[in-house]
Amino acid sequence: MKLKTIYEDGNVLVVDKPAGMDILAVIKLLPSGYNPAHRLDKDTSGIFLVAKNNEALNFLQKQFKQREVEKKYLALVVGELKPKRREIKTLIGRDPKDRKKQKAELPFSPGAQREGLREAITEYSVLKKFKEYCLIEVAPKTGRKHQIRVHLAYLGHPIAGDKIYGFKNQPCPENLKRQFLHAHYLKIQLPDGEIKEFKSELPDDLKKIKI
Repeated sequence: MKLKTIYEDGNVLVVDKPAGMDILAVIKLLPSGYNPAHRLDKDTSGIFLVAKNNEALNFLQKQFKQREVEKKYLALVVGELKPKRREIKTLIGRDPKDRKKQKAELPFSPGAQREGLREAITEYSVLKKFKEYCLIEVAPKTGRKHQIRVHLAYLGHPIAGDKIYGFKNQPCPENLKRQFLHAHYLKIQLPDGEIKEFKSELPDDLKKIKI
């Protein structure tokens, strides 16, 4: 499988990661010494940032840690999200009942006392409403594992096709084979000092879904 290049210079490579490919699979396709600057779940498609050297890696990762990177995703969620714009703020950590999952907790809930919880902030806005779904744009302000998926399930509106955080017997669009989550926008400063914006259109498998 080949990776579609969105942008490349002497320090960074930006690719359009297809769904079904985890970080290890991406690394195998890259030249030696190239390293991912952030994470994308295996079944999430879209913009993926790679550093070509250690100096660039440190420069980029520092921005992610300091919350200076602007990231936006497109997601199809089950049900009608209200209000149309909202900030979700919780703690997130590993689910004590299922090690494969993460779990959201409110700061003053009984579960907030367990170790390993970290602040997680996500903003969303509804773009279009359908009969059983909403198409939304999601902007995570922190970078916790599975953050977007956990937060939307926490609200009672899991991402369509999500096999881990989806609810039992929830509706699923015809022909949707994976979670409807796509990283479509990224704004970040590059090592040369230039601030760049990158965009990625919905891939064909998501465009063809009948909602």
